Amino acid sequence: MRILVLLLLFLCETQSCATSRPNFVLLMADDLGIGDPGCYGNKTLRTPNIDRLAEGGVKLTQHLAASPLCTPSRAAFMTGRYPIRSGMASQSKVGVFLFSASSGGLPTSEITFAKLLKNQGYSTALIGKWHLGTNCHNKTDFCHHPLSHGFDYFHGLPVTNLRDCKPGEGTVFTTGIRMLVSVPLQLIAIALLTLAVLKCLGLLPTPGLVFFCLLFLAAVILGLVVCFLYYFRPLNCFLMRNHEITQQPLSYDHLTQRLTEDAAEFIRRNAETPFLLVLSYLHVHTALFSSKDFAGKSKHGAYGDTAEEMDWSVGQILNVLDELRLANNTLIYFSSDQGAHVEEVTTRGEVHGGSNGIYKGGKANNWEGGIRVPGILRWPGVIPAGLEIDEPTSNMDIFPTVAKLAGSPLPEDRIIDGRDLMPLLQGKSQRSDHEFLFHYCNFYLNAVRWHPRNSTSIWKAFFFTPKFTPEGANGCFSTHVCFCHGDYITHHHPPLLFDISKDPRERNPLTMTTEPRFQEILEAMQQAADHHTKTLQEVPNQLSLGNIVWKPWLQMCCSSSGLSCQCDQEKQDRTVSH
Repeated sequence: MRILVLLLLFLCETQSCATSRPNFVLLMADDLGIGDPGCYGNKTLRTPNIDRLAEGGVKLTQHLAASPLCTPSRAAFMTGRYPIRSGMASQSKVGVFLFSASSGGLPTSEITFAKLLKNQGYSTALIGKWHLGTNCHNKTDFCHHPLSHGFDYFHGLPVTNLRDCKPGEGTVFTTGIRMLVSVPLQLIAIALLTLAVLKCLGLLPTPGLVFFCLLFLAAVILGLVVCFLYYFRPLNCFLMRNHEITQQPLSYDHLTQRLTEDAAEFIRRNAETPFLLVLSYLHVHTALFSSKDFAGKSKHGAYGDTAEEMDWSVGQILNVLDELRLANNTLIYFSSDQGAHVEEVTTRGEVHGGSNGIYKGGKANNWEGGIRVPGILRWPGVIPAGLEIDEPTSNMDIFPTVAKLAGSPLPEDRIIDGRDLMPLLQGKSQRSDHEFLFHYCNFYLNAVRWHPRNSTSIWKAFFFTPKFTPEGANGCFSTHVCFCHGDYITHHHPPLLFDISKDPRERNPLTMTTEPRFQEILEAMQQAADHHTKTLQEVPNQLSLGNIVWKPWLQMCCSSSGLSCQCDQEKQDRTVSH
């Protein structure tokens, strides 16, 4: 009997160890709205695999991105810290990295969950989109590269998917070109016309050389624009495997299938050891793409095709885990880096952005539509199935949750803003550990969310809001995204106050008349904001103009033949494998 008891204790201890060090599969969509998956209410977009995840786990209904833009949101996700702490918050209009040859990126001093897990013996991989920088001083230092941040393996896009990456899809630089090119050309045209008239009237004899110089300047400006648009795709839209460029420019042909297959192979290679897989989808960011198996099959055009292909990929990962009998020892997380990009409408009027459901706004602003994202976690036998939680949570919470489950202590030399989700997910706590959450629009503190410990209310106060254009629209269509300062915003004194628990659509701002504690609530939120601001330390701005501009000495190219930069190792690899 004693031997039997000891054996049972040993087995229990072994099982406890197994469940305390699960595998992690973190699935991150790009620009997917909370209104897109079926489990969040969509009736026409088919997402059976994402829905299957929700049915078998916990669905968070107030899961929040730490920023409504890709680069800062992903920095917060990786580090568990507000992006302003790592310098990943821009003070200018451009809030993300656009060029592969930029020098900014996630600083080497930052600690990602991948670093912590690698130190605990986990195999780590990031497949898909990175968007947190590549090099610092030369094109081979890879200081910001995923392999410098704790990942053993990287296969994907170092920057981001853009319209410019797909021929025929237009450019995201239309506004910039208009400002930097149209205005100088118009001035040159006016100068030429004025000088010509004055010369004809005999009022100002102008040498022909002046006309030639002005025409030459106009030609140079036009030539630079043409060169920029022609070379942007090969220089910025490429795939890497670890430190090597494998396809330049990238091909969208079966791209989702290729990355999904690689993710599945990573799981198979590491089935006997603990692993961390971050599968960071290029879907559903524009340019939209899908394979022939999905093109034209959805009820929502190109966007729906893309979303349904991504859902297929999620299903493939779930199937591999089931096949290898790893599902019960794997924590899966599915989310999006921010809300849907509502301004994504083509010149032909095709809607290429997703749905944020009932929520106002979208990507690049801190209305609920920009930051409230899908949040699903599944771990059979550990996390209850079919549970729905309406407490405020953040994508920063994944960092401490993953670290604790892997047996890693949190760094003690820095502030970690995320909170361990497990007590909430397992029902041991009914309240979020976030009493306050701070919503940044790039570098600027935009809003504060307060969920008082003794109240069901969730207060949200805006210090400023973006000016939607045209008037009455649900986004900043004239600039394609909303900006965070200057004439693009409206300051509010006193702050604009909402009770999100009663008014999730943010339609009815409260006043001293409609809310008796109006002043008291705002004072408490201002005190919290002041206290939070005091915890910030000045750090180098990774998204400064000097860090985001294109630098020729940082430009990576897979060939030495000038600026052709063309190679396709991916096609060769697929030919060999098949």
